[in-house]
Amino acid sequence: MSETEVNHGGCICGGIRYQVTGAPVIVAHCHCRNCQRGGGAGHSTGAMFPVDRFRLTGSVSEYHLDSAQGTRVTRSFCPVCGSPIFGRNDGTPDHVTIALGTLDDPSAFTPEVVIHARSRPFWDAMDPDLETFATQPDWKPDRDG
Repeated sequence: MSETEVNHGGCICGGIRYQVTGAPVIVAHCHCRNCQRGGGAGHSTGAMFPVDRFRLTGSVSEYHLDSAQGTRVTRSFCPVCGSPIFGRNDGTPDHVTIALGTLDDPSAFTPEVVIHARSRPFWDAMDPDLETFATQPDWKPDRDG
């Protein structure tokens, strides 16, 4: 994926649209209990981008929570249809993580890693070749990815 390629996405009802430019920093499956509850499934899948490559139209509602790592997480979603759109973490303030399924073409991205695997339900199978971490790995993205 080129650094100038633009991908678009949005919510179910169409009230929120967004675009992201370039390749994501990382694409991850997350099995933490908050992601399970927030998406109603065994995991969520997100693509992290520098915030300056993300443009949004429409209004989101937000929910704030404290993570097990001691950071503040903000989950942004459509106030009409409830679609999860993106998240932010004050531990990585220059980045947003887009809910991969909200992209118009989510198949353009490939998951690279599994995090919080210790919370993975037995019925939520993952590619065994993906790098897997029991919890949140101790890393921070570079400014541009």
